[in-house]
Amino acid sequence: MTRSRRRGLTPLPPRHPRAAIALGAFLGVAGVTHFTNPAFFDAIVPPWLPPSERFWTSLSGIAELIVAAMLLRPQWRRRGAFAAVALLIAVYPANLYMTWDWRDRVVGDQIVSWVRLPLQFVLIAIALSIAGPTDRRAPRDA
Repeated sequence: MTRSRRRGLTPLPPRHPRAAIALGAFLGVAGVTHFTNPAFFDAIVPPWLPPSERFWTSLSGIAELIVAAMLLRPQWRRRGAFAAVALLIAVYPANLYMTWDWRDRVVGDQIVSWVRLPLQFVLIAIALSIAGPTDRRAPRDA
C-alpha cells in the first residue's frame, strides 16, 4: 500500500499533460537562453541584488532547466508545477525592473516589457492548473 493511500489520500490523475509539456518546453528554452544570451538577462536583473547580475542569471537559468525537466517527467510533474509557480514568482522582480528600466526605449521594447508582467500571471495560472488541487483528501459522504 502506498504512503498516500495509508493517509487516506486519493491518487491524482495526470492533469493537463499538453500544458505541462508546453510549459516545460518554454522554461527549457528560456533556461538555455540564459546561457546562450546571458547579457540580455544580466541587464534585467535589478543591480542592487548581490553578488552580481551574472550570478542571478545563471541561477535562474539552472532553476528553469530543472523545473522544465520536472514538468516533462510525469512522475515529477506535480512537484514541477509547484516549483514553476515558485520560480515565476521569484523572477517577477526582474520583469518589474525591466519595465521600469525600459521606460525610455522605443515603444516596441516598452510593449514587450509591459506584456511580460501579466504573462507571468498567466504562466502561474497554467502551472497551478497542471499541479491540480492542493487538497487531495477523498470527498466525505454527506
